[in-house]
Amino acid sequence: MSTEYKKIAFHTMGCKLNFSETSMISKDFTRRGFKKVGYKDFADFYVLNTCSVTDNADKEARKLIRQAKRINPNSKVAVIGCYAQLNPDEIFNIKGVDLIIGSEKKFNLLNELDSIDIAGETKVIRADISETHSFKPSYSIGDRTRSYLKIQDGCDYVCSFCTIPLARGKSRNDSVKKTIQLANQAIREGAKELVLTGVNIGDFGKSSNESFLSLIQELDKLDIERLRISSIEPNLLSKEIINFCSSSKKIMPHFHIPLQSGSDKILTLMRRRYKRSTYFECVKMIKNVIPDATIGADVIVGFPGESDDDFVETVQFIDKLKISYLHVFTYSERPNTDAIKLDNKVDNKTRAKRSAILRKFSQKMLREHQNKFVKSSRPVLFEYLRNDKIVGYTDNYIKVGVQADSSIINTIQNVKLFDYRDEYIDGELADLA
Repeated sequence: MSTEYKKIAFHTMGCKLNFSETSMISKDFTRRGFKKVGYKDFADFYVLNTCSVTDNADKEARKLIRQAKRINPNSKVAVIGCYAQLNPDEIFNIKGVDLIIGSEKKFNLLNELDSIDIAGETKVIRADISETHSFKPSYSIGDRTRSYLKIQDGCDYVCSFCTIPLARGKSRNDSVKKTIQLANQAIREGAKELVLTGVNIGDFGKSSNESFLSLIQELDKLDIERLRISSIEPNLLSKEIINFCSSSKKIMPHFHIPLQSGSDKILTLMRRRYKRSTYFECVKMIKNVIPDATIGADVIVGFPGESDDDFVETVQFIDKLKISYLHVFTYSERPNTDAIKLDNKVDNKTRAKRSAILRKFSQKMLREHQNKFVKSSRPVLFEYLRNDKIVGYTDNYIKVGVQADSSIINTIQNVKLFDYRDEYIDGELADLA
């Protein structure tokens, strides 16, 4: 296949892990002479890297497939990732899809794309997830100054609501040594910050007889200005890890710790591996040793069996935690999960109401947290220009916009923080001295 003037567009749904993998896959194409364009632009090929955590994610994927074909009816469309792994038959029935590749084989996309030129019909490539044992390292670069560094894949947990083990298989990782090599590669390509990502990063080391703590201790020695830990389970965020983070000048004071519910009853039904008390002690320790830390949480509302009292218990528990923000998810029935078999379903109207309450609560929490830092100065890594402002993030992940020259993009500057403006805090560059 001639690649002269061939334009390819990628769109990534879902988690930071997907972004890391899309970035790695796209490099294969640019090395072959393809030109990358935006997903809303005219392209010869469209690649959709999918998520399937919720029913809404599946609906969005179908919408994006149709969108690509409207832009260029003669284009080829490839759907890869979790949705392709879990529901290839559903995607097969969407008009215009040429190639469907599940989780294990998506890194072979370039070779497979060659084959659809002559195939003339939808091709499905999907391995049994139980046979998925290999680890494919990846990192994102070029899209942002932060690089999402994939350190782990898959999950051995059996949460009753989750399809990820079905889509990505068992937990696995590279060795610390190989992960450090990958990190150095991202640094050489210009990354100012490495964000450690995976399905369950606290499980790092399971397949190499090492540990997440040993990994971050080695990463801390690298010539990088910032390291950031993405979502990590509360039962895996040990005292030793928190203490090391508090002593590190490179690991940012920012933790995202999934909660899912503030009710022990619901946590049990979800088959989570902790209770409220574990979560509370984890947050308490972070606040004691890293007082400026930003702490976020995932919460699922409307899970089967969640009564009004259970929901109130969750709200009260979150209020007691005094954390910084929430990612709120409305429970979504997913095929082949045990949660759909549970009794006492919560009606959709109640789910939506509870979700709205928590989202509003989250906005209030975030405003209160950010206000603590108004009139203070913090280091900001600037990433992009938006509406005449250069936007970036503080060490503790507060979004900041300043009036400045675009030359500060991909640099860390000391910034004095002022009032909240819509989506970010207004700031001005401070004297580094």
